[in-house]
Amino acid sequence: MLVLLPPSETKRPGGEGAPLDLDRLAFPTLREPREAVVDALVALSADEDAAARVLKLSARRRHEIADNAALRTGPTMAAVDRYTGVLYDALDAASLDGEARAWLGAHVAIQSAPLGPVGALDRIPTYRLAAGTSLPGVASLRRVWADAVRAAVAARTPDFVLDLRSEAYVALGPLPSTVASAYIRVVTPTPGGAARALNHFNKHAKGAFVRSLARHRPSIGDVDDLRASAESMGWTIVDGVDGEVALVVRG
Repeated sequence: MLVLLPPSETKRPGGEGAPLDLDRLAFPTLREPREAVVDALVALSADEDAAARVLKLSARRRHEIADNAALRTGPTMAAVDRYTGVLYDALDAASLDGEARAWLGAHVAIQSAPLGPVGALDRIPTYRLAAGTSLPGVASLRRVWADAVRAAVAARTPDFVLDLRSEAYVALGPLPSTVASAYIRVVTPTPGGAARALNHFNKHAKGAFVRSLARHRPSIGDVDDLRASAESMGWTIVDGVDGEVALVVRG
């Protein structure tokens, strides 16, 4: 099984790992687009005013331009530790034991804007780039990544893909039709019996659910397995709309 997560705008600074090594990242067929986007982001950082405008940075966030300038030379840490925010706080990968972290490394990928999907334990630097940003010198990120990611996922030949990404990052990496997959939407029941999609708690539930997967490490090959495994871990998954599945969170 492959679990796909979105990145987070907020990131932990620093790190103790060696500088970014594109040859050591998961999905090695993505090396060429990775080089192109990293080069474009580093080049943009040479003009602070232009970078602030393109990246839509406030004066308070201008220090992130220096992070982008150091993409190839700055320290790194595991991607799952680099990202912070609601989803990653709920996942709390740093507190997991070695077996659970190894499971994350083998089964979880995080869809980033500058590097495409990276393995949870791949070492990456901090950066600032959103899915919808138009970088000078390269095509739109959607054009850069979509076909390349589709092919990279197909080459990995996962039995099943559990997609927990936001729509913006799904657009950067649509899944191949040859791979069985399920897109999860987090919902809560309403008094009238309908299901309502969640926002803030959507991220928290996704992080907590992946933490459960890492701790229990079930074998999941299709949606039926997913539903049964979720139930055994204390979660509820039901059929959603338009082929999605719904992770039900009760208040």
